[in-house]
Amino acid sequence: MKKKKAFQKPLVGFIALTYAIFIVFFIGIGISLLLEVPPSVTDTLQIISSWSSTFAFLILFKRIYPGVKLVTFIKELFTIKIKLSVLTTIVIIQVIIIVATIFILSHINQSLALFYLGPLPLFIMFIDNLVRGPLGEELGWRGYALNELQKQYSPLKSSIIVGVLWGGWHTPLWFATGYTGINLFKYILLFMIGILSFSIIMAFFYNLNKNLMIPIIMHQLFNYSLVIVKGDLLDILTYIMILYLVVAILLISINPKSILY
Repeated sequence: MKKKKAFQKPLVGFIALTYAIFIVFFIGIGISLLLEVPPSVTDTLQIISSWSSTFAFLILFKRIYPGVKLVTFIKELFTIKIKLSVLTTIVIIQVIIIVATIFILSHINQSLALFYLGPLPLFIMFIDNLVRGPLGEELGWRGYALNELQKQYSPLKSSIIVGVLWGGWHTPLWFATGYTGINLFKYILLFMIGILSFSIIMAFFYNLNKNLMIPIIMHQLFNYSLVIVKGDLLDILTYIMILYLVVAILLISINPKSILY
């Protein structure tokens, strides 16, 4: 019983602090918009808010792993050599999902601009997405939470728990989309289906190759696909999230060795 409490308390504290930090900065972003401060200030607050899980983990690190050096811990997350087979597979899967989504959308609306045509170069958008998402989120959610949960639960159950918590962390953003009524419900449903499916997929490949670069790369491709594919957001989410669900179900069915059980 004591061992269980020792395990749960730091993890619960990490989740609570992650949510609290994000909400504080989310409120700060709202205030900055009301006060019409320079866009650079709002952008900075948005970037900082996306790193809330990393900040929470760093703040609690000494309590979670007493006697362990932070540099050593982080270094070990990237020590194992990345397998070319795993890297190639995750890229191919996500490229197929992007291409399939574009193909479906192009047949629904042939006049639709299907690629990003905004003012910023795609490379800048790539870096912007990397800083706002994977770099600030994966140390906490996969590097700590998933690995810690897998000490007690199966990889599948652990990935679902992380998916629910990770998805719930995005809750304030759901109500900042501008959607209301049935469209908001549809957005939340598609988002959670996608985030849970993606959490399972990331756990699968992360367990195949225990280098944190694997979930970082996957997370980046996931976010970037929502930038480069243009059209109605709900239509895009419908096909992308369903395709990720199909992949997750296939991986659970295949399940080589003990990757998900």
